[in-house]
Amino acid sequence: MAFVEPVTLYARGVALVPLALNHEEGLRSAAADGELWQLRVTSVPAPEETRGYIEAALKMREEGHRFAFAVTDEATGEVLGSTSFHDILPSVKRVEIGYTWYAKRCQRTHINTTCKLLMLTHAFDTLGCKVVGWRTDNFNFASQQAIERLGAKKDGVIRGHAMRRDGTIRDTVMYSLTAGEWPEVKAQLLYLLDKPRPPVAVKE
Repeated sequence: MAFVEPVTLYARGVALVPLALNHEEGLRSAAADGELWQLRVTSVPAPEETRGYIEAALKMREEGHRFAFAVTDEATGEVLGSTSFHDILPSVKRVEIGYTWYAKRCQRTHINTTCKLLMLTHAFDTLGCKVVGWRTDNFNFASQQAIERLGAKKDGVIRGHAMRRDGTIRDTVMYSLTAGEWPEVKAQLLYLLDKPRPPVAVKE
């Protein structure tokens, strides 16, 4: 039995659905909103790479290393992006959260906070994880700030750790959150989600 079993997670109009080949068109459309594959510090697939991206995620699921979700609108089923549990280590009850991206229109909304609440709740309260980790490009400052806002602690930087899509070699910034820190982080996430948000300007 896999440590992370297939599950769909729901909250506040967002559904995290196990990623499947039938999400190909939806992922392609989500990535096209902002041409996210142009960003050198992310792993968003280019349009012609979308099917291969899903197939690679499914292979990693079979191997027990990664469990990828399609982030969807619960009411309509529209695909808004993707996120994953990865570097899954059942022996020490540790997972990482990553491979996360959203259509441009969904950024700076409640969606990322909701997804993190869903995934952290599942990791700590259902899977019994002791630690949840994150890793990000040393130049992805927006990602670092988002992780730090969650309350995760910076563990350090692994230098010369991975290849970027443009062929350059990146340093990787590592973060983690322990089970003991989770109750306070959960309370903060719920506070942020319940706090009134200013209306988003809509262009005519």
